[in-house]
Amino acid sequence: MPEPSTPLTSIRARIQDACAAAGRDPTSVTLLAVSKTRDAGEIAALADQGQRHFGENYLQEALGKMPALAGRGLVWHFIGPIQSNKTRDIAAHFHWVHSVDRERLAQRLNDQRPAALGPLNVCIQVNLDDEDSKAGVAVGQVAALAARFHQWPRLRLRGLMAIPRADAEDGNRAAFHRLAMTLSHLRNTMPALDTLSMGMSADFPVAIDEGATLVRLGTALFGPRPAREPH
Repeated sequence: MPEPSTPLTSIRARIQDACAAAGRDPTSVTLLAVSKTRDAGEIAALADQGQRHFGENYLQEALGKMPALAGRGLVWHFIGPIQSNKTRDIAAHFHWVHSVDRERLAQRLNDQRPAALGPLNVCIQVNLDDEDSKAGVAVGQVAALAARFHQWPRLRLRGLMAIPRADAEDGNRAAFHRLAMTLSHLRNTMPALDTLSMGMSADFPVAIDEGATLVRLGTALFGPRPAREPH
């Protein structure tokens, strides 16, 4: 008897379909479950189905959940805006940070990363449309920031992340393509870069078609997000 369908199995199937349509190996795309506002029990339920990568936006909320999920081999990604007074705990408790957009933050994360944990995986956040409401480096400044990472041995630059505007008529295809081209240009001098963190619940098939290696899905996996007060 086939196993019952769940949101996770459905999303995995859609990722496989998107990869097939793009002529890509489905193992080249990592599913990141965006678990902000979700409790430890909800995360554990997905982990029991084999989900390993989880993304959090709010530090204190994440730190409150992590102890209950210890020992499960989960990979924690910090994907929200970074405040300077939070870098020590981010550096100590996360495996990835997707939202580095300033040299000062990178320096703090490097200095505060416990040496025993190995390098912290980092993506530079890019503000593709120069939106005032969003964090991120302008496309023209990405290369300069990337070039500084050789100074930070406790950080490992993996690639780029972006949150395109929500009202694009093309499903964000042009924005995703621009981010992919930006990474391609960087790889001319930094060939080890391997990550394009782009695509969310509404547009991830388009992101995969444009080269995403990591898609960030929340509501598609967990359902509507409960109301909360930001930390």
